[in-house]
Amino acid sequence: MNGKLIVFEGLDGSGKKTQSDKLLRHMTEAGMNVRKVEFPDYSSPSASLINMYLAGEFGTAPGDVNPYAASSFYAVDRYASYKKCWADFYQSGGIIIADRYTTSNAIHQCSKLPEEQWDSFLDWLFDYEYRLLGLPKPDQVIYLRVDPDVSQRLLSERYHNDESKKDVHEKDVSYLKRSGAAAAYCAEKLGWDVVECVKEKEMRSIDDIFNDILDFVHNAQKRAKEL
Repeated sequence: MNGKLIVFEGLDGSGKKTQSDKLLRHMTEAGMNVRKVEFPDYSSPSASLINMYLAGEFGTAPGDVNPYAASSFYAVDRYASYKKCWADFYQSGGIIIADRYTTSNAIHQCSKLPEEQWDSFLDWLFDYEYRLLGLPKPDQVIYLRVDPDVSQRLLSERYHNDESKKDVHEKDVSYLKRSGAAAAYCAEKLGWDVVECVKEKEMRSIDDIFNDILDFVHNAQKRAKEL
């Protein structure tokens, strides 16, 4: 019997790693059979095309690589991770917490397209990854919503204001804003759980955000038991 797949999504700097690590610790301490995965897996050979793309080897702007090609780079990395690292664990009933997933392609590649093409792209993307590649569908997607301006500020702080450390996505503020709009669309269309991480243009505390996440996770578990 397959386990559960809980995905964290959000713009860069939204706290996905911090919050997914906290949920991993919480579930582990509760005695649950849980693991965490992160995408992309930059250290794996399967991410070589992603690394080249983000380094600007195919063009210095995100739009220089079309959304279908870029999606394929990330999808292959996920496929390799699934087959090598967590398929058996998941298929035997384990819980997987993912920092990014197919849903990241939905956010970041939709932003390269006009809005009237978003639905057709999403149909293609989910058919490609979930049906053709055979990757599991998420049981829950938790979207950490952060205003793109706040996200950009947090990224600058992460890199100590050294803009050269940013990849082709992170350098392009207009691209991040388009990704934010695409994320809002996907969250509503696909029924993601949305956690508001910013209050009065400042990030809420890690613990406050995590409390909202726990509420969503507990509600999802309750709904699953009722089915």
